Amino acid sequence: MLFQWVFRDVPTDITVEVDGEAFSLHKFPLVSRSERIRKLVAEQRNFNESKIVLLSIPGGAEAFELSAKFCYGVNFEITAANVAQLCCVANYLEMTEAHSKNNLGSQAEVYLESIVCKDLQMCVEVLRQCENLLPLADDLKIVTQCIDAIASKACVEQIASSFSRLEYSSSGRLHMSKQTKCEGDWWIEDLSVLSIDLYQRVITAMKCRGVRPESIGASLVNYAQKELVKKSSILNQSTLPRVDLVSGAYGHERYIIETIVSLIPVEKHAVSVAFLFGVLRSAMMLDCTVACRLDLERRIGSQLDLATLDDLLIPSFHHAGDTLFDVDTVMRILVNFSQQGDSDEDMDDLSLFESDGPPPSQTALSKVSKLVDTYLAEIAPDANLKFNKFIAVAETLPAYARSNHDGLYLAVDSYLKAHQCLSDPDMRKLCKLIDFQKLSQETGSQAAQNERLPLQSIVQVLYHEQLRLRDALFCSHPDDEQKHMHQSWRISSGALSAAMSPRDNYASLRRENRELKLELVRLRMRLNDLEKEHVCMKKNMEKSISRSFMYSLSKKIGKFSIFAHNSLWGSSSPSKL
Repeated sequence: MLFQWVFRDVPTDITVEVDGEAFSLHKFPLVSRSERIRKLVAEQRNFNESKIVLLSIPGGAEAFELSAKFCYGVNFEITAANVAQLCCVANYLEMTEAHSKNNLGSQAEVYLESIVCKDLQMCVEVLRQCENLLPLADDLKIVTQCIDAIASKACVEQIASSFSRLEYSSSGRLHMSKQTKCEGDWWIEDLSVLSIDLYQRVITAMKCRGVRPESIGASLVNYAQKELVKKSSILNQSTLPRVDLVSGAYGHERYIIETIVSLIPVEKHAVSVAFLFGVLRSAMMLDCTVACRLDLERRIGSQLDLATLDDLLIPSFHHAGDTLFDVDTVMRILVNFSQQGDSDEDMDDLSLFESDGPPPSQTALSKVSKLVDTYLAEIAPDANLKFNKFIAVAETLPAYARSNHDGLYLAVDSYLKAHQCLSDPDMRKLCKLIDFQKLSQETGSQAAQNERLPLQSIVQVLYHEQLRLRDALFCSHPDDEQKHMHQSWRISSGALSAAMSPRDNYASLRRENRELKLELVRLRMRLNDLEKEHVCMKKNMEKSISRSFMYSLSKKIGKFSIFAHNSLWGSSSPSKL
């Protein structure tokens, strides 16, 4: 191939073959700049016409064409798109200062240091070009220079944006204004074009330089969305066959997820809990390592109070006979939440994240308890949900976490409705989860009429309802009768109805109290009758057993006596004869 920039009036005397493409050139311009070509030409026997083959040249034929132009003195522009190729091809062809002054290698290095390293976007472009030039670009420190420049530039931009947010309050104090997105984080979008290996090195360098965890977290979320959702939509594929996921078809996505998880900052709230749940689903679907999934579960447990019901409803990716949702994973997350603040001596020292923070506050416990009760009510109708697993999830949180047991009662009632084959001991054990004293008045009235509950549970509900009515009676007692009581009672704002007088309200409460007492008496009488019937049945069984035994015994004795009589009769008959 003869290019326009090659001297046409002088015949070519060398052919250079690069990746199957032949270049008809002249020896003198090439030898004057390239030490490698000079050595190859010197090895040729025929000096007048020779052919050399350059194998595995970095950048291929395009990079060699640029280096040949430089040898011929043809002007071309060095840019961020070709500077990495020029550095690598100059090193390959040995176009150094030792061979010729102002050679290609030195000029490319000057452009890289003085122009590229001062601009973050140009550094990202150079890193993209280096992906096809590894490991030579790494050996020449091109990758390291660009990564250090990106980390330094991002840190400087962040500091500058922080100073720009400083303002004086009305009281004259200096404070930082709140913004939803920091202006110094414009580089987040630029980094999403890098490969996962180079991106990992850039984020690691940023952590060392002190870039904010929130900025790094935002970059990780953006990169995950670009690499996983946009390219392969792997986060939304919940119906893929497991055999395809375990095979090597999704090995690259699996490696991306494991790398992203290892890069998440250890600080809480660096990424949202919804993002962590999304990555956990993908990690389970792609069968990532156990360490990766456990790390995600620990991170989720540290901020579980910010999760929603949709986050907890993780589909089960196991066999078809298992539960619809993955209950075991949710249980481990709840254990991590409950164990915050406990000693981590038994945990792996190599863990990237340790829940060594303070124990969860009462507000967080209250939020999580409501979330767990809602989750239990959602999964209770599953026919494959085992009784012990339901109990284990409900008992994961401490007893003081729930100030109200309405949600837990609804979950237990849903489970009893869907699993009507439970034995009486299992039903009683299930109802022991509920503290009927912590039920609201409406839920308590509903529980008192629930036929699915065991009789003992209904008695407890009625007992606590009677106590509540007694307290309401004391609160609504008239003022003239309160003088004769040992304690003074306040009339609650919601105790009296606006449409009823205090006397009518008092009479109504008395009637309800009498009805509840009668119902409680009837239940106790029924319970006593059942116990008496049970005792009578037991006695009848004992009597029947003893009678059958005596009858069989007498029958055997009778047979024995007949046999003895016959034998005696036989012995006496010969004497008569």
